[in-house]
Amino acid sequence: MKRRILSALLLSVFFLFLFYRNAVISGALEGLVLWYLYVLPTLLPFMILTQMMMQTDTVYLVSRITESFMRLFPGVSGYGSFAVIAGFLCGYPVGAKVTADLTVSERISPDEGAFLLSFCNNMSPMFILGVLFRNYIPEHALHLPFFLILTGSPMLCSQMFRLYYTHKPRIHSEEYRTCAIGSSVQPASHSFGTILNTSITESADAIIRVALYMMLASIWMHMLDQIILTDSVGKTILLSTFEITTGLELLSGLPISRNIRYLIMLALTSFGGISSILQTMSMIQRSGLKMIPYIAEKLVTMTVTSLLAYLYLIVINY
Repeated sequence: MKRRILSALLLSVFFLFLFYRNAVISGALEGLVLWYLYVLPTLLPFMILTQMMMQTDTVYLVSRITESFMRLFPGVSGYGSFAVIAGFLCGYPVGAKVTADLTVSERISPDEGAFLLSFCNNMSPMFILGVLFRNYIPEHALHLPFFLILTGSPMLCSQMFRLYYTHKPRIHSEEYRTCAIGSSVQPASHSFGTILNTSITESADAIIRVALYMMLASIWMHMLDQIILTDSVGKTILLSTFEITTGLELLSGLPISRNIRYLIMLALTSFGGISSILQTMSMIQRSGLKMIPYIAEKLVTMTVTSLLAYLYLIVINY
């Protein structure tokens, strides 16, 4: 029965693609151009570097350096701290990929992996500063508070999520405590050339998947734009959820008050959009980590982000 339903859905999508072939072509082109201009140059170098650090077990050295700071995140082991740093600094979907790789390699427990995924896979500071603020929020007085809200909300929410995940028996099990201090997981004894080649190969595979998911999200956005004939605020908000770069451009033209527009932009930036959800799903596929809890946690973080930004705008009467 399920296979028949899936077959029917695929056939329906196939005929939709044929009927709206111009939207498919323009959407695919736009998605790939966005990937080429914004994602490939900013994400691929970090993917290669993090892969090399994973293979040489440099993550253990990083965990020793950040050990005292990671006390702000109870439930995060030494190795887990590397996922926190990568997720907050490098952005989608590096946080998810590092978390998944640490889980697959058994450096962290599956429960710690799920906990890390709940808050360390976010929009990068480069995107927030270089795209969101530079292009769509010109008021410099709002940049610092909005930046603190966008980066602080996942940290704040992590304390709520921890109450659930730290009840799991394996998040603090002795088996994974041993891994966390680096005594049972040893770096692979490969040459530098082998490590570099493997890192490039795995990173290239990941970045191509990111490109294809961005392309698919852009295709659906263009198709829905043609299917929904009426122009409305609701339609614009719906289309903006598919891909964040294009989505912010759409939101910037909404005929609504400035503050409401900013709140919607911050909410979208916090959530990441459907494209980032698909990218994350691809990165964690082999790890056993679940998408439904992740999506729910991103929605909670998005709500907290919007609420904090709303309260800030009220307090300063902006």
